[in-house]
Amino acid sequence: MKTAVAVGVFDGVHLGHQRILERAVAIAREHRVRCVVLSFDPHPDLVLSKTFEATAPLTPIPEKRERIEALGVDELQVLPFTRELASLTAEEFVNRALVARHHCMALVVGENFALGRGRAGNVERLREIGKVRGFEVIPVPVFEMDGGPVTSTRIRALLSEGRVAEAARLLGRRYGLSGMVVRGDAIGRTLGYPTANLRLHEEKFVPADGIYAVWARWNGEPEWRAAAMSVGVRPTFGGQVRTLEVHVLDWHGELLGKSLEVEFADWLRPERRFETPEALIAAMDEDVLETRRRLATRQPV
Repeated sequence: MKTAVAVGVFDGVHLGHQRILERAVAIAREHRVRCVVLSFDPHPDLVLSKTFEATAPLTPIPEKRERIEALGVDELQVLPFTRELASLTAEEFVNRALVARHHCMALVVGENFALGRGRAGNVERLREIGKVRGFEVIPVPVFEMDGGPVTSTRIRALLSEGRVAEAARLLGRRYGLSGMVVRGDAIGRTLGYPTANLRLHEEKFVPADGIYAVWARWNGEPEWRAAAMSVGVRPTFGGQVRTLEVHVLDWHGELLGKSLEVEFADWLRPERRFETPEALIAAMDEDVLETRRRLATRQPV
């Protein structure tokens, strides 16, 4: 069966990616064929670049699959990115991955996309190959917002500065984390603010250290609850290990062992060291008041 295929890393599945994927789905529906997305893991830059620093993904594979399929894509295929794969010419990659396996009739990519050895398979070259191999190449223009192109690199930079509300605009949704609530040292409880300590289900990029207003829910229940979240090492108590702690407002109960999701709504303040526990408690009082104020004007979904 013929297919419409979109190719890219699609880390973040942000608004720019969504334009590409929605175009591929529309073409597939128009021609009554399946829509397939080809992605890569690990990130090609990690394999090919000597200067690229390894960073956790914005969307781990399970989340990427869920978000891409929610757009109407029939299948996400994740190709292991190796030096062997990178050494293929554009023609070899097309023949193996697009024509022989998926019977591609339409290839949808970003306008700056390139594949194959030396990135020689740009849109122009892919169009030449497509004329011979029987598929059309549809480039999608770069999507711009707030003064620049929407890219995963830009979103990661915003998150690195704690600018989660700005990152959410480019993603088209709030950035979130999910994990298991594990046992901590109960410092928050002794200060009057019990927290759920989060251990991530999969490796995922974590925003800058600091205090955030977030929405939280557990075990997949429909209701999102207002919460304050701390990302950092707890310097007041001499901490060395980065922790993720969530205090759910106006809720009392046991979360240990539950699966917890958080979505970042806004940055409150940087993490800092306080001279006394009392000074920390006073700051936490202010954090909770500010969380209520920020979330009062925002919807949980």
